[in-house]
Amino acid sequence: MDNLVRFIHARYEADCHAFAYVAQVFGGEALLDSHLPMLDLIDSLARDYTAMGPDDPRSAGLAHALRVLAQSYAEHPDYRQEWRP
Repeated sequence: MDNLVRFIHARYEADCHAFAYVAQVFGGEALLDSHLPMLDLIDSLARDYTAMGPDDPRSAGLAHALRVLAQSYAEHPDYRQEWRP
């Protein structure tokens, strides 16, 4: 699961860099309909998962949610098939 969380953080940072480039080239209005708020929420969930202990009853559900959300990157070369929910 640690590898999945690292993967999600890396995708978040790469996507944020891409959105920053778009904002710089096309202006901030170009981000109004972007997925940036959703990316922030996904990264926040990954951070919450990292902070909670394995005994936390929410960890299994959150791990499943992260696997589902990571599927949007299934075509990325670093995505692993064993992460599928």
